[in-house]
Amino acid sequence: MSGVPASRIPIVDLHGYLAGVEAGRAAAAADICAALEGIGFFGIANHGVPKRVVQDAFAASQRFFGQPMADKLTVRINMGHRGYMPMADQHRADAAKPNLSESFLIGPELAEDDPAVVEGRPLHGVNPWPDGLDGFRNALAGYRDAMSTLGLRLLPLFETALDLPEGFFAARYRNPMGFVRSLHYPPAPDNADPEQYGAAPHSDFGFITILAQDDVGGLQVKTRDGHWIDAPNLPGVFLVNIGDMLMRWTNDRFRSTVHRVVNAPGRDRYSLPFFFDPDFETEVACLESCTGPGNPPRYDPVVWGDYLTASFNANHAYRKDAGRPS
Repeated sequence: MSGVPASRIPIVDLHGYLAGVEAGRAAAAADICAALEGIGFFGIANHGVPKRVVQDAFAASQRFFGQPMADKLTVRINMGHRGYMPMADQHRADAAKPNLSESFLIGPELAEDDPAVVEGRPLHGVNPWPDGLDGFRNALAGYRDAMSTLGLRLLPLFETALDLPEGFFAARYRNPMGFVRSLHYPPAPDNADPEQYGAAPHSDFGFITILAQDDVGGLQVKTRDGHWIDAPNLPGVFLVNIGDMLMRWTNDRFRSTVHRVVNAPGRDRYSLPFFFDPDFETEVACLESCTGPGNPPRYDPVVWGDYLTASFNANHAYRKDAGRPS
């Protein structure tokens, strides 16, 4: 399952852009556009998220996963897609085996009396926080807040890259769907089945994913010519990839790339992906800047929340077991 060096995944420096330099915005947008028309992944350096925020989130995650199973199950995942997901709970519809990983998810902080929670809107719910882990909630919620801020800062770069009006995406991110998934991949078992992955080959569902990872490695990306390459794993650099929804939105101009995680022999791996997606009710129709004579829309319009709910229903065991459409 080994990959080759990740020489084809570029690193985009955001320093000039975040400092307000117009040339920095143009350069960063051009680099992102080239990456997403090609490999579908890029790294971001000088992104402005404090190192301590990331460190605290990783430390909190390791403490959570180190608990006895009975304690973790007290916050088992709910129909709002928040909480603990045990090993093998995610089995993608096209994968031979369930993923060899466990995770804890949080979304936007919603109270029990929030209108979306009261009405039972799909994928809206209360984050179930574990008892007895001092600082856990603050660490994970602080990380989610920092990544949400970063995601909003990235939106103008996508607008520039796609020749869209200023604020096009921001208008669709007034109440964004932003989930943090804290992930633990145990060491690869001896004589592991070659079809057993920490995360089976897949593309993400949504707009963009921003990933912080530890130093273990194991994330691999499939190139357009069918080769697997190791994703870069550099200190202080987040990886960014787009999902199927943005590929639909751009009429396949930007690529939602298949990737996987291979469990490492003898080492635990931890990662903190942040899935940054638009408002639940957003209609996703192929952008005019990505269509034209000889390039008609390849996809019918969809409502983002309906699309995501259907994707979760097809790929998460807890939703099948519950037997509920939400």
